[in-house]
Amino acid sequence: MNSILAIGILIIAGFFGGLVAKKIRYPRISGYIIVGMLLSPSVLNVIPSGLIREDLSVITDIALGVVAYLIGGSLNLERLKKLGKNIVTITPFEALGAWIFVSLLIIFLGHFVIKFDILNPNFYQTYLPMAIIIGAISCATAPAAVLAIIHEYRAKGPLTTTLLGVVALDDAFAIVGYAIAISIAGVLIIGVQALSLYQMLIVPILDIAGSLLVGTGFGFVLVYMSRFAKTRKTLLVTVLGMIMLSIGTAKILGISSLLANMAMGFVIVNKMKPSEEMFRVIDDIEDVIFAMFFTLAGAHFDLGVVKTAGILALLIVIGRFSGKFIGAKMGAAISGAPVVVRKYLGFGLLPKAGVTVGLVLLAQQNSTFTIIGPIMVNAILASVIINELIAPPLTKYALFKAGEVTT
Repeated sequence: MNSILAIGILIIAGFFGGLVAKKIRYPRISGYIIVGMLLSPSVLNVIPSGLIREDLSVITDIALGVVAYLIGGSLNLERLKKLGKNIVTITPFEALGAWIFVSLLIIFLGHFVIKFDILNPNFYQTYLPMAIIIGAISCATAPAAVLAIIHEYRAKGPLTTTLLGVVALDDAFAIVGYAIAISIAGVLIIGVQALSLYQMLIVPILDIAGSLLVGTGFGFVLVYMSRFAKTRKTLLVTVLGMIMLSIGTAKILGISSLLANMAMGFVIVNKMKPSEEMFRVIDDIEDVIFAMFFTLAGAHFDLGVVKTAGILALLIVIGRFSGKFIGAKMGAAISGAPVVVRKYLGFGLLPKAGVTVGLVLLAQQNSTFTIIGPIMVNAILASVIINELIAPPLTKYALFKAGEVTT
């Protein structure tokens, strides 16, 4: 097996997996992940673990760079002002709610359900960093799944508007939270005695600031270069090339490529008028990137840790839903949102997929997280599958109960 052959297998196998999933009315992402699980070393062993964890990791970097760029493009300042204080207030409450609830569940119950392959694992170097990272990743919501359900039922109203606004900001919040969590977790694993104010606060701040600075710089360069792209094809070349340059530069500097690309998208959407085509060109390559990315994500599945990961996945689902539901209620009450928003918004925030999977794969690539990485990946993958089964009916329930379905 070589990397080119493996990529071909990922694309074709992912295509058929997505096709089957769509036939039975499930998101294509579920099909990609399940097919990837079948290709994994612990099931059919089609793609070797060495390729999955090393050579093919570039797919994860590129896919997440594209996703982060698109997320940045959704943060139009004019649009955010129109969305109002409800959305701006609710988002941090529900996102932090998920982070706190998931982290606390893992901190207090983790040692009962998670068994590490080391003797007498240190709490501060295993359970605590895992709780912080998974909690941060749990902030994210999948806007594509929510949007598909809203379009299917042609929903309109205050709940629908608020839900769309919150999920647009959610992933941006998760990326920033992940950057902070990964720095804190890294310090914990290196050694509690090494903790200092500089490492806990200054290092994450410098990482975030550096990422935003690099992304902003590339954003202004892309604004200038777009003048020379006279066709849609040449514009795609320019945009994709700048995304990769941003990723590569961030990796050299040891900063977050996700934040850098998000900042670049933010600059484009707020600096260029009009800017829609700068993001629509990605549609031409989105399907092939996501087929590779999610199928590769599924290939990280490890049957050997599935028992532990399965129980942990349930804790993640329970903690995340509880945190988002309670947080959304609190944020809605504080901001004076309509009653339907207070009652039902939490039911619509359960879907998760792209950013969630991508962030945990990035964490696993970090050599600092060798011990906790495999368990985190398998737990997140399992929780995504569980969410794909229960999230759409709950979002549908919320829209119907709010009386905003028009079909």
